This record gives sequence, structure tokens and C-alpha cells, in this order.
Amino acid sequence: MTTAIVSGTFDPITVGHTDLIARAAKIFGRVIVAVSKNTEKQNMFSEKARFESVKAAFEGQKNVKVVLLKGLLAELVKKHNGVLVRGVRGTGDYDYETDLALINAELEGVETVFIPARPEYSFISSTFVRDMVIYRRPIEKYVPQAALEVLKDEIGNR
Repeated sequence: MTTAIVSGTFDPITVGHTDLIARAAKIFGRVIVAVSKNTEKQNMFSEKARFESVKAAFEGQKNVKVVLLKGLLAELVKKHNGVLVRGVRGTGDYDYETDLALINAELEGVETVFIPARPEYSFISSTFVRDMVIYRRPIEKYVPQAALEVLKDEIGNR
């Protein structure tokens, strides 16, 4: 059984992310969700909150494991003899993700599989959700309920 690795900052995790991960779990049988720190981003939510919210979103799903990424993603994928799975919402995502796939292939020989977003999720991004939080708009349609429960304190402090 091949292990799929899905990574992201998940700031916050969205229903688009959970759909992608659930679909990957059906295809590959086992998914490791790697919550990462992007050095180019200023996160809205703490690392602990992001990690715990992703764990909560997949509570009880035995074929999905959530980890904190320490080090290079390509090294994690190689360690598990897995494939990297990335979601793409459109051509902009595809172009960006293709560059990353080439880098990961060069670094560790990692293969990347792209899964297109379902149309109903294609406009949802963590950036969109963060903007909704900043402007005090409801986000219940865009973030899994279990994750919202974990994030509510940090949302309330905004």
C-alpha cells in the first residue's frame, strides 16, 4: 500500500483540504497529513492550534495520521516511501505546484500526484477564510466543525 503525504500550513484547514485528504485516503489507503511551517507566511493561528485542529478534523479515521513536519517535506515522503499529493484549484495552483514537484523530485526523487479540487470547493482557500475571520464573517461553511471547536479561542481573540 502506497502512503500519500498531504502537507500544508492549514491556517486554517478548510473543507476543501478535508475533501482532498478523504479522496487521497480512498485512492492510496493511507494518508499522512503533515502540518508545516511556511517560512514565507505569517500564520494567523498558532502551530499548536493548527496541528490540533487538523487532528480533530480526522478524529477516528484510522487511515489518516496527522504529524507536525520538522524538516524537508521531500525527506518525510522518502522516509515513508510515499507519494506527495497536492490539491489544485486552477491553473495558478497547477503552475506553482508543478515547480514544487520538480524541486521535490530533484531533492529526493519524490513523485507528486495532483488531485483537482471539486468545483464546489475551488474558491475556498485558507486566505479566504482568514479574511472572513478578520472581517468577522461566518466561516462555518468553510472549516470543518471539529476544527472550528479547536480554533474558536484564537478566533475569538481577533
